[in-house]
Amino acid sequence: MRPLMLQGHERSITQIKYNREGDLLFSSSKDQKPNVWYSLNGERLGTYDGHQGAVWCLDVDWETRKLITGAGDMTTKLWDVEHGTVIASIPTKSSVRTCSFSFSGNQAAYSTDKAMGQNSELFIIDVRNADASLSEQAPTLRIPMIESKITSMLWGPLDETIITGHDNGNIAIWDIRKGQKVVDSGSDHTAGINDMQMSKDGTMFVTASKDTTAKLFDSESLMCLKAYKTERPVNSAAISPILDHVVLGGGQDAMEVTTTSTKAGKFDSRFFHLIYEEEFARLKGHFGPINSLAFHPDGKSYASGGEDGFVRVQTFDSTYFENIFE
Repeated sequence: MRPLMLQGHERSITQIKYNREGDLLFSSSKDQKPNVWYSLNGERLGTYDGHQGAVWCLDVDWETRKLITGAGDMTTKLWDVEHGTVIASIPTKSSVRTCSFSFSGNQAAYSTDKAMGQNSELFIIDVRNADASLSEQAPTLRIPMIESKITSMLWGPLDETIITGHDNGNIAIWDIRKGQKVVDSGSDHTAGINDMQMSKDGTMFVTASKDTTAKLFDSESLMCLKAYKTERPVNSAAISPILDHVVLGGGQDAMEVTTTSTKAGKFDSRFFHLIYEEEFARLKGHFGPINSLAFHPDGKSYASGGEDGFVRVQTFDSTYFENIFE
C-alpha cells in the first residue's frame, strides 16, 4: 500500500493528532499555520491562521469542536474547528510547549517554557463556555515547575490528574484538586522526554526519550513495565489501539541530518512488540528525523510527521495483522 504524502507545511512538523473518529488529522509545524486534513485521502481541509511563531503543540477535543494550539509567539489559542476562527487567545510569558484537552473536553492544560527569566509553568483553564474573555481570566490552576521544564504532558484518568514529562527525564503525576505532586517516577529515563502517548484504555502510556529508549509506564503508579531500546534519540512513540504493538520514530538532532544518508535507516518508523520488546518491522519514508507519530483510532493505519515537513499516512496491509509472535 503506497503511503499518502501530505504536503502543506513549509517547515518541519512538530505534532500530529487524529480526532476521536479518525476522519481528520491535525498537524502543527514551525511555519505558524496548523493544518487539518481528511485522513482517508489526504485532502487538506484548511489552515488555522493567527499564530506569529512556530506552533509547538496542538490537541483536538472529544467532539472535534475545539482545537487548542501553543506556539513560540507566547500565546495559547483556542479555535473553532469547523470555521477556523479563534475563540480565545491567551497570552503567556514564554513559549507554550505542550497543550492538551481533558478527556471530557471541559478543561484544557498547557505548559510554558523556562526562558527569559520565567520558570516553566503548568496552567489549567476551563473551556466549557470559552469566548474572547478567556484571555483576561485567571487560570483555574497554576503550578510553577522549579526543577525542570515540562516537555510533554498527558491527562490522567477521570481528569483528576496530569502526567508531566520533563527535560531531565523525570515523570510526575499532579493532583489537580490539591495542586500538588502526588507521584514521582525518579530516574527511569536519563535524558529529556520528547513525547508521551496513552494506550487506548488509559491504563498505561509510552514515553519517547533522548536517551535512545522508549518505555512503557503504568499510568497510576508510574511503574516502568517495558523498555524498547534503539541506538538514537526517540522523538515520538505511539501504542496501537488494537494490537500489542508500539511504533517508535526519531533520528539524531536536526544539525547532524545533512551528514546522514536515508539508507542508513536512521529515519525509519520502527515497530516493537509491546510485551516481548522485540523489533519486528521498519518502514522507510522520511528524509529526516520523525518528530511525531500517531496511530489511527481503528489501528489500521498510522501517520508520521517529520523534520522534512511531510506528513505520511501509511495504511497497513493484511500481512501486518497476520504477524503472530510465537
